[in-house]
Amino acid sequence: MKLTLAEPRYLKESISIISELVNEARFKINKDAIELVAMDPANVAMVIFKLLSSSFVEYKVEAPTEIAINLSNLKQILRRAEQSDMISLELEGKSKLKIVLSGSSKRKFFLPIIDTDENEQKVPELNFKVKVSMDSKQLSSAIDDADIVADSLSFIAEKNKLTIKAEGDLSQNETEILSGDTVTINYDGNEKVKSKYSVEYLKKMASASKLSGKCDLHFSEEYPLKLDFIEVDKVSLSFILAPRVEYD
Repeated sequence: MKLTLAEPRYLKESISIISELVNEARFKINKDAIELVAMDPANVAMVIFKLLSSSFVEYKVEAPTEIAINLSNLKQILRRAEQSDMISLELEGKSKLKIVLSGSSKRKFFLPIIDTDENEQKVPELNFKVKVSMDSKQLSSAIDDADIVADSLSFIAEKNKLTIKAEGDLSQNETEILSGDTVTINYDGNEKVKSKYSVEYLKKMASASKLSGKCDLHFSEEYPLKLDFIEVDKVSLSFILAPRVEYD
């Protein structure tokens, strides 16, 4: 196996974001992509990552391979890559991943491949009432606004309108987003659809706006949220987040 990236940010930013949610992860490497599906330790959020072979300048995979890596260690190495560096990944036997950063100099790192007890994660089949396609930085900004007043926020969908609302003990924040040139809201129901989620998790997920200028947000009434950040022919990073359900 030898994989070489000419644009390090797709791997670098993805691992930085994923490592905020997951400590260790098992990557599947096949002829089409590097893939990862993992749960955070609290079983609140799932990460679904795919870095396509078309984003590499060299992509040699003789047979499908699985490797488990400590993501914090991998992130520290990738942070050392300059914007103009090329990143190469190779297996050294069965116990180490060799990472080469090539630019004005060639730097080599060796990470141990670890054993993990984590069972293989399956992406759940979910059916959503609402889908919103919007500017990813607009979503990130709304989440940051909500963070000022509360530790959770609600997404509220109506026909042609999405409201992002946070309520603290004394303060309140509300962002209204209307369907238009840069926003598409797919919901034709007559009643409002509302679901509440953790701001802490959403802030980590919304940092994937570094990867893609657009995002898709899917939810239903008191139902898991799915967030998709996709850069066509390069990378996709998706998240599933459990709702905060309030009981009377």
